[in-house]
Amino acid sequence: MDLIRIGDKLISPRKINQTLKRIFALRCQGLSQQETARRLGVDRTFISRLETLGEVRRGRRRAVVGFPVANKDELITMLYQEGVEYTLILTDAERWELVRNKNGLELLNYVMETVARLRDFDVVIVIGSDYRIRVTEALLGREVTGFIIGTSPIQGDRVVDRERMRSLVRQLSAGTDKEMELR
Repeated sequence: MDLIRIGDKLISPRKINQTLKRIFALRCQGLSQQETARRLGVDRTFISRLETLGEVRRGRRRAVVGFPVANKDELITMLYQEGVEYTLILTDAERWELVRNKNGLELLNYVMETVARLRDFDVVIVIGSDYRIRVTEALLGREVTGFIIGTSPIQGDRVVDRERMRSLVRQLSAGTDKEMELR
């Protein structure tokens, strides 16, 4: 066991790392700084200072959800490069596989978990039909930004213009909400 002596104290870096991992895990699960501090027996200001120390980017948290997308991989790569924190992009085949491989309760739970997760984001972009965008807005209980790729029901994959999506993501980072339509 690696220990560090500082004066009359013996410090365990492993214990510090484990505590940091627990703090970040609880914060990522949505617990407040205060609740995390209470659970772990640390000061809330310690957690705040840790987050400030490790902060890479500040601003609006963004998520992108969409289907059926033909150029899924290139879109996900671009969204990652733009700092989008959560993506759920499916091809037409993947969306139908998801539906076929889950029973009703599993599918309902999956949808509910996804909705709960999306509520944590400041900006949610939905790639899909006009109908799916409206439904997502109703489920989240707030406005979402739509990137329309057709009218419902969409059959087969659609190519999403990567550069138009990049532009939208950047505009939303600056705080300008806009709906775009793929024609």
